[in-house]
Amino acid sequence: MLKKAKSLIAMLAVAAVMTSCSVTLPVNATSNSVGSKVGTAKATGYLGFLFFNQDASIRTAAKNAGISKISTVDVKSSSILGLIVSYETIVTGE
Repeated sequence: MLKKAKSLIAMLAVAAVMTSCSVTLPVNATSNSVGSKVGTAKATGYLGFLFFNQDASIRTAAKNAGISKISTVDVKSSSILGLIVSYETIVTGE
């Protein structure tokens, strides 16, 4: 019985370490109507700060979808133990 409990605790610990956290937050909204286009730009970093010339800017996200009138801007950030982090900018508009 004790052996099974140890195995269960070990499996739960591994599962907790392997999980990631993800949060999407609004950054900005304009008076423009919400359009049908959605553009994204993503940057992934290692060790929390090594991004190797990636671009997750609002301008790039809008350009990727051909948006000229931005309605909303959201940023999604995710992290795996703080070692691998990613930021994704999500832009809607026309």
